Formats: sequence, C-alpha cells, structure tokens
Amino acid sequence: MNDKPPQPNTPDNAASWAKPIDTLKVGEMPAEAINLNVQGKRVSGPLQGFGQLWQKTYRFRLVGVETTPAGVVRLWKEKLPELMPPNSRFYPSITGVKPGEVIIINATMPGVPGAISTGVMILYADDEAFTVMTPEGHPESGFNTFSAYEKDGAVVAQIQSLARANDPIFELGFRFMGGSKEQEKIWHHVLTQLGAQMGVSGTVEMEKVCVDTRLQWSRAKNVWHNAMIRSTLHMPVRLARQVTGR
Repeated sequence: MNDKPPQPNTPDNAASWAKPIDTLKVGEMPAEAINLNVQGKRVSGPLQGFGQLWQKTYRFRLVGVETTPAGVVRLWKEKLPELMPPNSRFYPSITGVKPGEVIIINATMPGVPGAISTGVMILYADDEAFTVMTPEGHPESGFNTFSAYEKDGAVVAQIQSLARANDPIFELGFRFMGGSKEQEKIWHHVLTQLGAQMGVSGTVEMEKVCVDTRLQWSRAKNVWHNAMIRSTLHMPVRLARQVTGR
C-alpha cells in the first residue's frame, strides 16, 4: 500500500518560469551598471499600464545559416549586451539569462539628460525562447519575448512585445515625441546584429497592432514611479559620488 500523499501535477516547463515574488531583487551586477528603479519594485504587466496596448512583432530570417532555433536562442542569451545599441545598454546578472534573474538597463533618450536606469525581470526562459517583464516605472508595462523557430527552410529570429506606456508622461513621449520609433529602432538593431553574428544580412519585418486603444486613467498615478524622472533627480547624487569616490 502506498501511504504517500498524492503529488500535485507539475508542468514539464515549471523550471523555465520565474518563481512568484512580491518585489524585485537585483543580483550582482557589473560595476559600470547604474542600478536604480528596480530593487524593491513590483513587476508591471499590460494590465497595470496606462497607455494604449500594442503588440509589435519583429522577424529576421537567417537564410543560409546551418543552425537550429535552440542554437540561435543560445547565442542570443550569450551575446545580449553586445547586440544592444549604444543608447540602450543591457546588464544581465552574473548568472546570466535565467528565470527570475534581473537585467539592468541604462538607456538614453533624446532631450533627456543623463541615463535612464531601469531593468526587466526574466519571466521565462527555455532552449527556444525567453521572456522579460517590466517593473514599475519602466517606460512600458508589459512583456518582450525573444524566440526562434523554423519556417520555409530557414530559422527565423523573432522579438514580440505586448505592452503599453507605463504612465501619462511616457504615453506622450511614445505618441508625440518619437519614443515609439526610437523603441522600434532598438529591436531592429538587435535583430540585424544577431544576424551579423551569424554572417547574415537582411531586412527586419515588423508587424504592429493596437490591441486596446483605451487609456487606463486609473493607472495615471504610475507617474510616481517614472524611471526617467527618478533617474534625472538622482543624477546630482551620482555625480557627487563620482567626484568623492564614495
């Protein structure tokens, strides 16, 4: 007779998901990473954002490359910081792209002094995809999924985002100050650089759909966490520490 209690069913990919958390904790980071607006923040998905909800999909066909989806994603994880443009630097933790880990992001925006410090949490990661989720105060509330798959005899590298502006200030920036175009340039850059790592040049295909045109006015208070404002206000402190060496 088996006296052991019944065990709950565990999904095959349970280990690929981040464990539930209340707030984010930043692990050990490179010395040059500016770590602000992430530690102690909650994650923020599309339901918690303010602006219109957009799904954007970027695809790059790796024609003529002898590889697999898993091989592409493995390279993506290893080279992620190198693939980003100079105005948007990614700093994974020393343990790498793994579920639950945090990536610090230091980005610059036209007309904004200094670097905006924010980050993302790795919500999911397996051999053929990984998904990151934004924290409170990030320009967007939502997800970005980096994946690869085979189609018509070639492996396709894909980035898909489902997100909305986090607060009214970022919504204005995305709509009227070129923020949306700047963001799209980032992912075009990442995919073309990924192709270059594999000896392929080509064009990025992009599709975008406005999933929800409404503004969530109940989330206007998200501006309290705005990473751009907080990073700018913290700049004198950072400069003082650089001068004093503290």
